[in-house]
Amino acid sequence: MLKVGVLGAGHLGKIHLRLLNESNKYTLIGFYDPDAINGKKVADQFGYTYFDNINALIDAVDVVDIVTPTLSHYDCAKKAIVKGKHIFIEKPITNTLEEAEELISLATKNNVKGQVGHVERFNPAFSAVKNSIDSPMFIETHRLAEFNPRGTDVPVVLDLMIHDIDAILSVVKSKVKKINASGVSVISKSPDIANARLEFENGCVANLTASRISLKNMRKSRFFQKDAYISVDFLEKKVEVVKMKDAPETTGDFDMILQNAEGEKKQIYFENPEIETNNAILDELETFADAINSNSTPIVSLQDGAAALKVALEIIESFNHN
Repeated sequence: MLKVGVLGAGHLGKIHLRLLNESNKYTLIGFYDPDAINGKKVADQFGYTYFDNINALIDAVDVVDIVTPTLSHYDCAKKAIVKGKHIFIEKPITNTLEEAEELISLATKNNVKGQVGHVERFNPAFSAVKNSIDSPMFIETHRLAEFNPRGTDVPVVLDLMIHDIDAILSVVKSKVKKINASGVSVISKSPDIANARLEFENGCVANLTASRISLKNMRKSRFFQKDAYISVDFLEKKVEVVKMKDAPETTGDFDMILQNAEGEKKQIYFENPEIETNNAILDELETFADAINSNSTPIVSLQDGAAALKVALEIIESFNHN
C-alpha cells in the first residue's frame, strides 16, 4: 500500500483523512496543518497522527494529498515534487497558470505523477453517460449554490464553474477559440454569479452559468449532439438520455415518431444507463493509487487541471472587457 499524508485539515481535508484512513490502497501516515491548535484538535478527535513540520510529513510518505487553500497549492506541491513524491492536489490546481505549468514541468523532471481533484469526473451520473457523449455541438450547464462564506475568497468561476469547465473539456475534443463572459459581485468582493459562452474550433458552443447566491442548489448539464440529448444531474445523480434513429417501416401505436420538413421520419427512444452508487472522493483518490501502481496516466492529470484553470482565468479576464 502507498504511504500517504494530507496537507490541510479543514472541512475537505478531514473528509480526505477519513477516506484515506478507510482505503485499502493507502496507509495514512498522518497530516500537517499550519494551525497547530486545529491540528492537535483533529488529532485528538480522530486519532490521526499530527505532524507539526510539513517537510517531516512529506519525507515520511509516497503520496502527498494537498487539501489546502488555493494560494498555497503551488508551494506545497513544489515541496513534495522535488522530493520525488506523487501529488494529489485539490482544484483549482494552482492560483496562476504559470504556477501550474511549472508544477507540470517539475513533475516530469522528477518522474512523479499528479492528479487534480476535479471530483465531478467521478460523479456516478457523469460516469454513466460519459462514453455516450460523442461530439456534442451545444452544451448548457447550471451550477447554483446557496450562499456559504467558505470559498468566497475566490471568484465563483474558480469556486464552482471550474467543475463544469473541466467536465466540458473532457468531452469536447477541440480547442476553445473564443470566450464571452460577464460576472457580478453581489455579496463578495469577487463575482458571485457568472455566465460564460465558450466557442470551440470544431463549432461546439457551451453556455455556463454559476452562482453562489441562489435560493436553491442545482448542478445540471445538458449535452446536445447529432440524434441525441443527454442530461446529467450531478446533484441528484440522475441522467436522462433521449436518442433518435431512423423510423422503422412499420411503427407501433406507442412509438414516438418525428417528421422533419423534408419528410424524413425519426423515432425517439430513451436509454436508462445504470448508475452505480459510489463515493466520488474515494474513487478519485483510489484511481490515483491505481495510476501510480500501474504507471499509467491519472484520470484527471496535472495537464487537465491546468487546461481547466486556463479557461477559468480567461473567463475572469473577459469580465474586465465587458
